[in-house]
Amino acid sequence: MTQKVLFIAHVENHLLNFHLPFFAYFRTKGWQVHVATSMGKRREELLRLGVVCHHVDFARSPFSLSNIKAFRQLCKVMKRERFSLVHVHTPVGAFLGRLAAMLTATKPVVYTVHGFHFYQGSPVRNWLLYYPFERLAARWTDELVAINREDYQLAKKLPLRAKGTVSLLGGVGLDLQLYCCAENGVRSQVRDSLGFKADDLLMLFVGEFMAGKNHLQSLHMLRELAAERENVFLLLAGEGAYEQELRALVKSLGVAERVRFLGFRRDIPDLLCACDLLLLTSLREGLPRAVMEAMAAGRPVVATDIRGNRDLIVDGENGFLVPVHDVEKTTEAVRKLATDRELAARMGKRGREMVKPYALEQVLAEMEQVYARALKSRLL
Repeated sequence: MTQKVLFIAHVENHLLNFHLPFFAYFRTKGWQVHVATSMGKRREELLRLGVVCHHVDFARSPFSLSNIKAFRQLCKVMKRERFSLVHVHTPVGAFLGRLAAMLTATKPVVYTVHGFHFYQGSPVRNWLLYYPFERLAARWTDELVAINREDYQLAKKLPLRAKGTVSLLGGVGLDLQLYCCAENGVRSQVRDSLGFKADDLLMLFVGEFMAGKNHLQSLHMLRELAAERENVFLLLAGEGAYEQELRALVKSLGVAERVRFLGFRRDIPDLLCACDLLLLTSLREGLPRAVMEAMAAGRPVVATDIRGNRDLIVDGENGFLVPVHDVEKTTEAVRKLATDRELAARMGKRGREMVKPYALEQVLAEMEQVYARALKSRLL
């Protein structure tokens, strides 16, 4: 009988953006790959991959009553399909998926935490609301994978199912060959297509338009820098519910001519090749792929000094870490990179060296060991 694996996340973008290599891993081994997520406009992409899709009515808020329906849908799928392995992601999907697995006797269960809601510096309410749920769900978890050091230390204190293991992996892995900015004309081609000159300072911010990404800090920095330089621009790659508020802010700050909204993009490697540095002024992160991509492309990074960013950026080596909400420090960091191209090049080169442990082939090899342990525990 063909073995089946189920991947669970509350939105399809998460699965398509981060987990395609893991789908391919199971398919090459003859497994049937299933996903349970809130299906949207990218469903056809999953179907073209040969993935079996199950629509689940997840709500982003863990306290939404619609998640009761989502839980029932998960239980129904698990009872019908009898999966040999379940891999859960994202807070709501991970909790409901593990609860459904426990009640349907579906195991083993692997959980990749992409950033606990409780962390150093988070509000007390986050610890009161989310930590008890994670402790409870840990009892239904066979393998827990953390992707940053802070979460790893917290996860080791959780009471996993007997013989369960906590691992620290380099995120979801990155195909480093895709980010080689060779002198093949891509930089000038992309700049020309976007209407920028060779000597313009281009900054790239990759991320969903949501409050947690804290675009505001970068936009206020841009206003400060624009008062000093005529040829500085910020490219925003992404989409989301916060877009209209961002557009209004751009206008109110008087930097509309300096900001380009690019929408959802599939050519991040080319955009990085065209740009001079990456900005990521988030309030919280797990292990940001955008930073790893910039490192692989040899671009320095200016990022907030938070969990996840600290795992990737060594301040002064491959970029700068700045305090959250500190526009002055952010402006100072960007100014250094803008005025000292040798420094920027040196940081970019260092970033390419530092990103090697996060290569896709290494993460896949480590993840294979996690799956092997989980499947072995199923036989015990």
